[in-house]
Amino acid sequence: MNNIVVIVNASAGLGYCGGWSAALKEQFRRHGAAAEITLAQSGDEMIARAERAVAEGAPLVVAGGGDGTINAVASVLVGTATRLGVLPLGTLNHFAKDLKIPLALEDAVANVVHGVVRQVDVGEVNGRIFVNNSSLGIYPDIVRDREQQQRHLGRGKWPAFGRALFAALRRFPFLSVRLKINGAEHLRRTPFVFIGNNEYLQGLTLGARERLDSGKLCLYVAQKPTRLGLLRYALHALFGKLREARDFDVLSATSLEIETRHRHLRVATDGEVTLMKPPLCYRSRAAALHVIVPAA
Repeated sequence: MNNIVVIVNASAGLGYCGGWSAALKEQFRRHGAAAEITLAQSGDEMIARAERAVAEGAPLVVAGGGDGTINAVASVLVGTATRLGVLPLGTLNHFAKDLKIPLALEDAVANVVHGVVRQVDVGEVNGRIFVNNSSLGIYPDIVRDREQQQRHLGRGKWPAFGRALFAALRRFPFLSVRLKINGAEHLRRTPFVFIGNNEYLQGLTLGARERLDSGKLCLYVAQKPTRLGLLRYALHALFGKLREARDFDVLSATSLEIETRHRHLRVATDGEVTLMKPPLCYRSRAAALHVIVPAA
């Protein structure tokens, strides 16, 4: 295998340097593969490099980073024959865990070179891709507040998240939505709406998805909670464990639509927040992404 394009999120401040790139190249070489490594400083740079790789006919593009990095690269590869490899270098790595991709870097490199191709679904909302989930309500508000604190006040990710969560609990916001799904309409006043790319499970595999190829989205709508309930929703959303929370409407479908009176809504997709104009049109793009996973 030759000419593997590897795109690593170097903007996370994890100390990537020329020596690190050389060591990563050597790991690929030991498995008989040549890697061309890009240390990208932004999401735009990741996307541009992935687009160039697809245009040049690269058979495989590897994303190194967290779920936001996987989302950026996958958004370019969806619907193409180019395969996605994953080096899980993030904090939570939900996508890699659900596909049983090894978390240790050396093992993840071996999987990229020696693994098998599996077709998985992605979700889409108003043209934007997500590989894990999308949400609106309290969680996008918390993410936006956290990012502003990091950017303008220099706070770390987790201290900023804690302050943003506390501020959201003080505001205690609710959102009125009309949900159109499976030929029916549901009116809800809720602090939180979550749409999963396939179903999130409960029980011994909290937060995990058993499969990513059902061709279905799973909709979770929080009913009116207390402030403590709102705290639980936010934490469960952050760690991908929404099924652990109670008092949810849960529905699944291949597509759904969300209407609201707001002219614009903040919508999170795999942890990245975008301002979108309702209605929000969600759909599952079944088997649209080719991913390298461990052989059974």
